[in-house]
Parts: sequence; C-alpha cells; structure tokens
Amino acid sequence: MDLTEKKLTGEQVFAGGFLKVQRDAVRLPDGSGAWREYIHHPGAVAVLALDEDGRLLLERQFRYPLARTFIEIPAGKIDPQEDPLQTARRELREETGYSARDWFYLGKAYPCIGYSDEVIHYYLATGLSAGEQQLDAGEFLELQRLPLAEVMAMTLDGRICDSKSLVGLLWLAAWQRGELHCEPL
Repeated sequence: MDLTEKKLTGEQVFAGGFLKVQRDAVRLPDGSGAWREYIHHPGAVAVLALDEDGRLLLERQFRYPLARTFIEIPAGKIDPQEDPLQTARRELREETGYSARDWFYLGKAYPCIGYSDEVIHYYLATGLSAGEQQLDAGEFLELQRLPLAEVMAMTLDGRICDSKSLVGLLWLAAWQRGELHCEPL
C-alpha cells in the first residue's frame, strides 16, 4: 500500500530567527485533500558526555514553552554549513566547559515527526577534560555530573522526561551492553 502524501501547493506562514512554519495542501493516498502544517528546523545534536568515573554530564535548564526547569543531556542546534560533529564538539565546550578526546556516533532520531522535520544526531563523548563554560548570551543553565545509575533511575521516576535525553540514554545503555557498535570518529 502506498501511503505517500503528495504536495500540491505550499507557503511559508511564519519565519522566525530560528524556526520556519510551512503550510502545504496535499493529496492523500485515497485521492482526497488535506492541509499539513509543520516546522522547519535546522537540525540538532545531543551529547552523552561520560567521564572515567561513570558520571554523565547533565544540564538543568528552564524551558519557556513548558514554563519549567528540565534536566537534560547537552544539546544544541546545527549552525548553517556546520557538520554535526563540529556542532557536538562546540556545544559540549560552550554549555559544559568540557572537551572530549574520544567521540562516537550513536545514531539519529526525529523527535517530532507529526509537526517538524527536526533531526537530532547523537554522540557519545569520553576522555573528558574540564574547562570553562562559554554560554551564549541569554543562555542560563546549571551543570551536573551524576552517576549513570542515578541518571537511569531519573528516567524512570520522571525527573528526566524530555525525549531527546531519553533516546540518548537508551542508546548509551545499549552501547554499554555491547548491543550498539560505534567506531571512534
């Protein structure tokens, strides 16, 4: 069965500094029509930064759309013409102050497939060296280093509940069990 929807017309209905909203008329598989509204996103990276003591770097950050503070793995958007690995290195350094000797690509995920084309590339960073945070203007966060076992417990009791972090931690657990094989970058 062909489930493809064919774009008939489209228009950008909003363009902000970060996101763009598109509204398209589409033909559905049965021949009828519908509207699709979605957000264009530049893409992002997320970093699982694991130190030699088995502690993971996390961030506490206020997220305006939900009006609350979340505990998350470091992440950030990909700048134009930037390679995702470059973004991961930059974001880790800016947000945490740490750099990593070893990098592994874990995979990619699409967090909001019903209304966005966003893709998040996941990296594991090890061989960490501490440095100084270089936060962007208007960026405020608190860095935490927590034992991985505690972090995993936080995913089950709701203290870590954003999809980006949950996916990354799932892949990190698979990597630690030897079920996800990643070559060093």
